[in-house]
Amino acid sequence: MPSRKSSNPEPAAAAGGARGGRRSPAQRRLEWDPVGLMAGVDEAGRGPLAGPVVAAAVILDDARRIRGLNDSKVLTPLQRDRLFDQIREKALCCSIAQASVEEIDQLNILHATMLAMKRAVEGLWLKPVKVLVDGNRLPAIDVLAEAVVGGDATVKAISAASILAKVHRDRLCRTLDEEFPQYGFASHKGYGTPEHLEALRLHGACCHHRKFFSPVAATFATEDGATISLRVA
Repeated sequence: MPSRKSSNPEPAAAAGGARGGRRSPAQRRLEWDPVGLMAGVDEAGRGPLAGPVVAAAVILDDARRIRGLNDSKVLTPLQRDRLFDQIREKALCCSIAQASVEEIDQLNILHATMLAMKRAVEGLWLKPVKVLVDGNRLPAIDVLAEAVVGGDATVKAISAASILAKVHRDRLCRTLDEEFPQYGFASHKGYGTPEHLEALRLHGACCHHRKFFSPVAATFATEDGATISLRVA
């Protein structure tokens, strides 16, 4: 069974169920789940050196089953694209949101991820009674929430969210590649591959790179201490 918890270890984020901006004490796990709509939430893009972090929230329709839902990382690109369309067609509602590179640099990647998740939940046109979030931390939302470690492989709604977030971000990286073809964003999706690190060495960073991730930060200073400007289109 996946590990679950309802408390929020992230100091900057209130546990699910907080009201009026006040932080609630650590929640205890309920021995029962409330009756109503359940949403799954997951993210894509915490680890890359460039591009936004994307999150998705999905409320599935039990009457319209989707075969093949799984952690997006174990699916092929073709399977993810097919499921992306099915989820958009068959889910009761879904929402995709992101936190920008600027927000990642200002907040750090963890807080930016929580912000993207919060935006995804708030973007649902149906409000769930409970939100299941992949991982061990919870965004600050006004809905009962539970963290599920490994949930992207075990909870269908989280699997669906992981697929939406991954496909959306991959497609975004292809548009970044059209703007800055020298970095190869379409192939590595912003991750720190040897190809990407070599492109950073040759060309420096562009405006889509996360300035405070160490391989990128190293491109901003020369041996004499001078700074290098970001490349813009």
